[in-house]
Amino acid sequence: MLDLELANIPKNLAEIKLRIQENEVLFSREPHSVFLLAVSKGQPIEKIEAAMLAGQTAFGENHLQEALPKITALTGKKLEWHFIGLIQSNKTKKIAEHFSWVHSLTDRHIAKRLSEQRPPHLPPLNICLQVNLSQQQSKQGVPINQLEELINYCVGLPHLKIRGLMAIPVPKETFEAQRTEFAKLSALFYRLNENKHQLDTLSMGMSNDMKAAIAEGATIVRIGTAIFGTRTS
Repeated sequence: MLDLELANIPKNLAEIKLRIQENEVLFSREPHSVFLLAVSKGQPIEKIEAAMLAGQTAFGENHLQEALPKITALTGKKLEWHFIGLIQSNKTKKIAEHFSWVHSLTDRHIAKRLSEQRPPHLPPLNICLQVNLSQQQSKQGVPINQLEELINYCVGLPHLKIRGLMAIPVPKETFEAQRTEFAKLSALFYRLNENKHQLDTLSMGMSNDMKAAIAEGATIVRIGTAIFGTRTS
């Protein structure tokens, strides 16, 4: 089964890249304005290597303890690692040391730790703030009414570079409903830039709603299952 899934990865990647290009045209986006992040959480290193050999260089991981052995094993391969999961205080040092991007920042305490623990020889850590679009307390993310305050705080941290916003909307069945959810994040993004912030990244859209995300301005889509198949964990 693994051999078959490994053999399918180059084809899956090519199909996703083609869909991204087609959607860029369909929704009048600039060519190559949407970046593909391959979400490799729960996937064995063999699948990452297969994607790497097919030209993929950026990978997203949710769990530090799972990610570190992969990063270590692939040291020297010129890969870009993105942390996209819940950030615990006791994990910030290793995240700051081993990742180029964090998509899931939600509070000052974690921001301060990431900046303080970023090795000085590395460039600033690229940061997206995860937004709680649903405004439900049970959902992870920055409340919308606290977003600009957090951005202003993070801008003052020397080893972070605030790039944009990320969200994981409540799943919707139809394209129109998906697009409505992503439009909320897009509107926040443009409003913040009107207030003189210099954001350039909208991290939104996964395997089942990528088209709607691109329609609403996604610059990074996070695709896992459509590339790698089912997760092992």
